[in-house]
Amino acid sequence: MAPDADIPYGTLDLMVLKTLDVMGPLHGYGIARRIEQVAQGSLALNQGTIYPALLRLEQKGWITSEWGASENNRRARFYEITRAGKKQLAAETESWQRTVAIVTRMLEHEP
Repeated sequence: MAPDADIPYGTLDLMVLKTLDVMGPLHGYGIARRIEQVAQGSLALNQGTIYPALLRLEQKGWITSEWGASENNRRARFYEITRAGKKQLAAETESWQRTVAIVTRMLEHEP
């Protein structure tokens, strides 16, 4: 999944939800490329990584999907965040911000 970064379990779900919230409906390949772009080369996502995450998110009701045509006129499944997904994104974002603040304080703490 990552050239130089190990990410905690569930982080990819957060990244997918945020990508769909910002970009609107996208196919799986587009979602993966956008996450890689934002990560500036720190992550490399393949089909074996992104598609299980999309299936998991869809099963939870946080995203929906429908078939459509991609930019190069190929049949592709397009994913979109749901209202429940937006609520989950807000909750996960808040949780991550708290976690990052705690870790930052710990790392900056000097005896």
